[in-house]
Amino acid sequence: MISLAGRDIMHSWGKFVFTGLGLGLLIGVTLTMAGVYRGMVDDAMTLLDNSGADLWVVQKDTLGPYAEPSSIYDDTYRSLLSMPGVARAANVTYLSMQVQRSKADVRVMVVGVVPGGPGEPGQPGYLLAGRHITRGHYEAVADIASGFALGDRVKIRRNYYHVVGITRRMVSSGGDPMLFIPLKDAQEAQFLKDNDAIQQQRRRTAANPAISRPGVPGLLDGVLASQNANPYVNAVLVQIKNGFTADQVAEPIRRWKRLQVFTRAQMEEILIGKLIATAAKQIGMFLAILAIVSAAIVAFIIYTLTLGKIREIAVLKLIGTRNLTIAWMIMQQALGLGIIGFVVGKTAATFWAPAFPKYVLMLPEDAISGFAAVIVICVLASLIAIRVALKVDPGEAISG
Repeated sequence: MISLAGRDIMHSWGKFVFTGLGLGLLIGVTLTMAGVYRGMVDDAMTLLDNSGADLWVVQKDTLGPYAEPSSIYDDTYRSLLSMPGVARAANVTYLSMQVQRSKADVRVMVVGVVPGGPGEPGQPGYLLAGRHITRGHYEAVADIASGFALGDRVKIRRNYYHVVGITRRMVSSGGDPMLFIPLKDAQEAQFLKDNDAIQQQRRRTAANPAISRPGVPGLLDGVLASQNANPYVNAVLVQIKNGFTADQVAEPIRRWKRLQVFTRAQMEEILIGKLIATAAKQIGMFLAILAIVSAAIVAFIIYTLTLGKIREIAVLKLIGTRNLTIAWMIMQQALGLGIIGFVVGKTAATFWAPAFPKYVLMLPEDAISGFAAVIVICVLASLIAIRVALKVDPGEAISG
C-alpha cells in the first residue's frame, strides 16, 4: 500500500507539489506570526533588563512610563536616595518621535538619561562601538537598528547631537529603536516650543495684571523663566541594595512619597498582560484562520485525488483489501502533503524573518508545536476523503 500511495503521488506530482508549496507558504506565515508575538514579548523583557532598574517610580495612579504618560518632579530622586534599601536612583524620560536620517525619517524612542557609565540606571548596558554619554549636552547613543553610525549627526527638534556610541537590542515596547541623549536635553525636547509660540506666551503672561506688577520687581521675569523650563521627568529608575527585596523597598515609597512604584514582576504584567494582550489576541485569531484555511486546502486536494481513483479503490476492495488499509493509504498522502508543506514553510520563515522591521523570534518549541498541529490538521482533513473511499462499491470495478 505504501508503494501504491507513492505511485498515486507521482501520478499527480505536479498538483501535489504545487499544493505543498502553497500550503508551505501558509505554514511559513503561521510560524512567522508566532515569531512576531515571541519577538514582542522578548522586546518587552529586553526593555526591562536593559533599564538596569529593580523598581520603577512613576506618577500616582498611572501604569508607568511604557504604558501611560507619567510626570513627576525631577528632584524626586534625591528624596528616594534617603529611603531604606535604595542603592541608586536616576531620572529618565521617554519620547517617541521621528528623526531625520539621511534623506528619510526613522521612528525612534528618544530616552533622556543621566550622563554616566555602564551600570547607571537607564544607560545602555553594553556598546558595540564608541562610548557612553558623558557630557551634559548634544551627545547621543543609538541602537544599531536605527541605522545611525558612529560619528553621525542627529537632529532632534532644533538641536544636533553627535552619535558617540552604538548599542543593540535597545528597543521600546513597540519595537522602536532607542536613541539616548542627556536628560536635560530630553526634558527640553519634550516641551520645546517654536519662537512664535514662545513670544505669544510671553505677551499673554506680561498682559496678565496678576503677574505683571510694577510694585513687585522680578515677578514677571521669574514666571517667564519657569514657563520655559521643564522640571518634570517620566520616571525614576531605582536599584536596590543587597539584602532587600523589591517589595520591602517599594512599600515605604508608596506610603510616604505618594508615588506609584512597580516591581519587575508588575512591569512584566503591564507590558505583556496589557500592552501586548490585544496584539496577542489578534495574532491568535489570525493563526486560527490560517489553520482553517490550511485544513481546507489539504482536505480539498486529498478529496480531489481520491475522486480521481475511485475505480482503483473499487478494484482494491474487490480483491479483498481491508478498509483500514485503504484509509491508511489516503492518510499517507495527506501526511506527505503536510510534511512537504511544513519543510517549505519552516525554510521560508527562517529566511524571511530577518527582513522584518521588528524582531521575529523563532523558537524550536514553536516549530515542534507547529509540526504537531500540521500533522493533526492533515489527519483530520483526510477524513472526508477516507469517508468517500470507504463508501465505494466494489461492483464499480466491474461496471466501469
